[in-house]
Amino acid sequence: MERSGMVFGMATKKITITLPVDQVDRVRALVEEGRSDSISGFVKRAVGVALDDLAGWRAALAEALEESGGPLSSEEQAWADDVLSGSTRSPQAVARRGKDARCGE
Repeated sequence: MERSGMVFGMATKKITITLPVDQVDRVRALVEEGRSDSISGFVKRAVGVALDDLAGWRAALAEALEESGGPLSSEEQAWADDVLSGSTRSPQAVARRGKDARCGE
């Protein structure tokens, strides 16, 4: 079977992405070494892995929440958002944010 860069049985769409130069250089090197068929193939695989990883984390979080008593409170959600965003806000600011979030419920 001839390979043409198309994925058979799957609709595809060409897009433009922007990456740091060093990442592009590293991907090109992998293609030149034969470790990936093409830049597009590498990116397609990386996106697939990231999407699968995200789905796995969501499933693990849902299971953990179910086992620990249900969804996060507003304060817990504010704390988690703060930690995951890398923010350096004080615990008091995070607590205030959680209270503000509840006011909108």
